[in-house]
Amino acid sequence: MNASARGSAATSSLPRVVAASLIGTTIEWFDYFLYGTAAALVFGKLFFPNSDPLTGTLLSFLTYAIGFAARPLGALVFGHFGDRVGRKKLLVLSLLLMGGSTTAIGLLPTYDSVGAL
Repeated sequence: MNASARGSAATSSLPRVVAASLIGTTIEWFDYFLYGTAAALVFGKLFFPNSDPLTGTLLSFLTYAIGFAARPLGALVFGHFGDRVGRKKLLVLSLLLMGGSTTAIGLLPTYDSVGAL
């Protein structure tokens, strides 16, 4: 394969890579937007009903902040293993973990149904 053929193959896959990155980033930040909105409006009442409204909302936002604090740690861990195992495998694993975590958040019982464990 000559240099021009390799260059055109790389150029033709560039729009796919850009589109996939855009879609993935949009879904991730939309998930953060939804969680932040629910943390402000709903989670304080559902998960912290024995607290006053301000404390419940602050505790909800604390759980929201943990996601942002965990991002650099995840980047270090997944970056290290991505270099060793392969970035594509780790990308698929991270997408499955994010999807599973989002599903688990949706399936969490409320304080009223579980009570104080």
